[in-house]
Amino acid sequence: MAHMKRNALYPGTFDPITNGHHDLVRRAASIFDRVVIAIAANPSKAPRFSLDTRVELAKAVLADVPNVEVYGYAELTVDFARKNGLNVIIRGLRAVSDFEFEFQLANMSRHLDHEIETVFMTPKEQFTFISSTLVREIAALGGNVSEFVHPIVADALKRHREAARAKA
Repeated sequence: MAHMKRNALYPGTFDPITNGHHDLVRRAASIFDRVVIAIAANPSKAPRFSLDTRVELAKAVLADVPNVEVYGYAELTVDFARKNGLNVIIRGLRAVSDFEFEFQLANMSRHLDHEIETVFMTPKEQFTFISSTLVREIAALGGNVSEFVHPIVADALKRHREAARAKA
């Protein structure tokens, strides 16, 4: 029997990409033939970093994982998945509190396209408390985020803080 290519999509805002995201992508890349990280423009969330910057940071952080590609997008996730031949959507669950929203999202995705499945993955225990929101808040107040993000991301956060302080 021929091996069918297993392609997966890991969508999110990634503002910024954290060590938790990195861990999840590495593990997904060991399960799937191709993993596409789709970074949502998501202007309603007023991201700290521009879409281009978030894409560049993710590409830099994930450069050592050969079967991972990173793109930005500004459309329905299921439409992006369909256009790119991705029939699995990966979603990370850090805690039980994430489940209700993720469950609704998975059911809505299935309603919009019944051929796309959602797979939930949990981070390693040491990453369960890391969120992009908390990382942004710690960095904005001058805290050390080096345990939570790749050094490239920590530098970008520091530069962003310094630029914001220079404007103030």
